[in-house]
Amino acid sequence: MRILRRIQRDESVDINVAPMVDMIFILLIFFLATASFVRESGLDVRRPAAASAETSADEALIIGVSASGAVAIEGERLDIRALRPRMERFVAERPAGAVVVVADRDCPTGVTVRVLDACRLAGVRSVSLGARSVEDGAGYGPATGGTAP
Repeated sequence: MRILRRIQRDESVDINVAPMVDMIFILLIFFLATASFVRESGLDVRRPAAASAETSADEALIIGVSASGAVAIEGERLDIRALRPRMERFVAERPAGAVVVVADRDCPTGVTVRVLDACRLAGVRSVSLGARSVEDGAGYGPATGGTAP
């Protein structure tokens, strides 16, 4: 009996957590690789409907224009005058980068034109307007419907 008790005291049970940590890292990598991250402009924008709207898989910089004419890039509001230098930095970092301007359907047209102009003057090659598909909403007009111009 004395020998049995000494053996039990000397032996300790170790739990090897390395396989569990490996599995956690594998799952983390899997979820990060398969997750789709949605980039938004940072403004609450009601996009107009367009029959020719297409879904783009390209990673693009999103510029939001609110109904009041406020401009934001990835949640950061900025003055319209600061947009061109920001776009020049964007072109320097990613020469083939695309820009999507998501303008509210009630925003002033002049602000949208100034945003498009700032992008083009900064050297952005691919500038497009964001819209939702007509199938996503009730049609061209307000919530009650409407016709295309």
